[in-house]
Amino acid sequence: MNFRAKVQAILLCSHPIFAKVKVHRSALEFATDVPVVLTIGTFDGVHHGHRAVIDLLKQRAAELNGSSVLLTFDPHPRIVLQPENNLLRLLNSMDERKQLLAESGLDHLVVQPFTEELSRMTPMEYVRELFVNGIKPTAVIIGYDHRFGRNREGTFESLQNLGNIYGFSVESLPAQTVENTRVSSTKVRAAILSGKVQQARQWLLSPYPLSGTVIEGDKIGRTLGFPTANLDVDDPIKLIPGNGVYAAFAQYDGASQWLPAMVNIGTRPTINKQIEEHRIEVHLLQGGRSCYDERLHVRFIKRLRDEHSFANLDELKAQLHQDAEEAVLCLNQVSHSNPS
Repeated sequence: MNFRAKVQAILLCSHPIFAKVKVHRSALEFATDVPVVLTIGTFDGVHHGHRAVIDLLKQRAAELNGSSVLLTFDPHPRIVLQPENNLLRLLNSMDERKQLLAESGLDHLVVQPFTEELSRMTPMEYVRELFVNGIKPTAVIIGYDHRFGRNREGTFESLQNLGNIYGFSVESLPAQTVENTRVSSTKVRAAILSGKVQQARQWLLSPYPLSGTVIEGDKIGRTLGFPTANLDVDDPIKLIPGNGVYAAFAQYDGASQWLPAMVNIGTRPTINKQIEEHRIEVHLLQGGRSCYDERLHVRFIKRLRDEHSFANLDELKAQLHQDAEEAVLCLNQVSHSNPS
């Protein structure tokens, strides 16, 4: 198998055409004739801990000859409750989350609009509205730290009591660990921010995704022999990896093939010595085409180095050649193991 074919095989299972989940726009819209096993949460990143919950969800649903259902919220509660706080950054856009949850084998995804009215519901009102009048679960599975209802007053114990009243069982899954590290979305975000995409990939069980629209740049990369696609990320709360140079895979929107790439994130200090303009630049290692106004998807594999300021463009060009060689070696090695 040649390198191009290996690259495509790596992320084949991540392509949306290979996984489907039925999406419902609210709990009241959901209906089914089979028993429902339900879990609730943001599931940002759909990391190792989240997947353990989903695996148990699917197992219990199979035991009941029922359906696995995940209830999540959009927009994120903090956007509604703290609109002045612009520091919120998430690992996944809603589209990314839908795709990852579909790939996990989930049957149904309920995306409940989060409103101030919902935030003011007591735990009992919350359960009556979303569970009793809506999804009607037979069993509910939650993570060890799940809270719900007004001021996050609802706990595992209170949900058990409500289950006894309304006729559903409740099961809790403890925190999951990878190499003795308790996995959480907070820890994954910290790793991404510091550029530790390899560590994040281990926790996420897939490469960290980033998508955006290709916009026109100043074309300096062409003069260096490294033309780049400048990425404009349209989701304002999507977490961007820390500054540096990365080995990655990239894919044009609608394409089935993932291409080896090198990504620079930062202010380009060699070129913009006086201007700190933050950019995301994607260079396709096997060549590409003009793709202005198209969407490009990136999957981060490894951080190669920090962003540096070089004395001149010749030094920068020499370093880019070294980066490209290291990226090719890295991606060729990864292609033998399926990182997804």
